[in-house]
Amino acid sequence: MLSPSRFSKFFLLLVLFVAACSPPAPTFKSTDISGVDWGSGDFELTAHTGQRMKAADFRGKVTVMFFGFTHCPDVCPPTMAKLAVLMQRLGDDAKRVQVLFVTVDPKNDTVKQLAGFVPQFNPSFIGLTGSDKEIAAVAAEYKVAYGPNPKNSALVDHSTGMLIKDARGKLRLLVKNDVPVEDLEHDVRVLLKEKN
Repeated sequence: MLSPSRFSKFFLLLVLFVAACSPPAPTFKSTDISGVDWGSGDFELTAHTGQRMKAADFRGKVTVMFFGFTHCPDVCPPTMAKLAVLMQRLGDDAKRVQVLFVTVDPKNDTVKQLAGFVPQFNPSFIGLTGSDKEIAAVAAEYKVAYGPNPKNSALVDHSTGMLIKDARGKLRLLVKNDVPVEDLEHDVRVLLKEKN
């Protein structure tokens, strides 16, 4: 039988051994929300190409979701431009990343309107729209708040962060829209290194 001091040393060695055998948890620059149970349900919306698309269509790629609207005067264009820079920085790895722009203004952001806005930033980006009910359901699934601006009916107030899913379709990160593109690239590369 081990003495108390030897047992303590044995237990410590066992813990260190197990820790050494376990893969380290990924270190992200943005907020790790891997433990949430929302944002994993499937949805179906209309792309700026007119094609109906589901969340499941993007499995196998790291997916960056941004909710906004095409007439946004401040947050949306710079965020989309930052995502375009991200894709340039990723080089060949950009083929394994999908950016989705989900409108929160479906009344005005028609397929045609999205087609004139989203691909300007990067031809691989996909704009998504739908009925008021469809957009409300997707926004609720991803905890995105939006509503009419009380001072200007042409504007929509909305959550400004980005949401990133891993290649398995699991929601992993909440990213502030003012994050440096270097930090955004770091986090996306961490997810790209994970096995599907």
